[in-house]
Amino acid sequence: MLKKGFLFLVFYFLFQSAFSQAKVQDTIYLMNGQVVGEKVIDTLLGAVTIINPKKTNKKIHYEWDQLFMVRFANGDKRYYYKQDSLLSNWFTRDEMWLYMKGENDARKGFKARGCLISAGIAGLVGGMSGTFWGPVAPYGFMALTGLPKIRIRHNTISNPVYVESDAYILGYERVARQRRRIKSIIGGTIGLVIGYGFYGIFHNSYPETINVGFKK
Repeated sequence: MLKKGFLFLVFYFLFQSAFSQAKVQDTIYLMNGQVVGEKVIDTLLGAVTIINPKKTNKKIHYEWDQLFMVRFANGDKRYYYKQDSLLSNWFTRDEMWLYMKGENDARKGFKARGCLISAGIAGLVGGMSGTFWGPVAPYGFMALTGLPKIRIRHNTISNPVYVESDAYILGYERVARQRRRIKSIIGGTIGLVIGYGFYGIFHNSYPETINVGFKK
């Protein structure tokens, strides 16, 4: 009985040790707000190198200007970002950290479904007209999506204190507007294709009052 208990403890501690080692990894914070958790294998020649997690026989190199910080598994931090107006790095290090947090929160939480649906409707209407100018409606809508104010919802914020920072708001808005444009392009294109398909099938049944110029 004691022998079994001893063996159990040995295997338990070996398992715990292996599991903890597997979990230990370095954390790479990129300037675009993304976070990569992988073991850093090299920091020389102007880049930080990791093994590609999807293709273990290849490596990924992050140039220093792509990096904000690397937090190593032992707790040490190495910063690559510094405030320098000559490099267009206007933010302080703390401000840039909050800017990146805003980007990351928007990337996770801002869905822009309204732009997807609205652009889809605009594309559908434009396509159903059957005219050469049909794409103006959805892509014109896409061009205007950057104008309305971005509404930051509380459920998309990782820390309520962040919204007190202008840097955080700027980072959030940058990604949110980008997300709006992407969703508008997707929705508008899908709507346009469906609209032109509808026109191709049913345009002969269009009443004369909405003849768009293709009937004689």
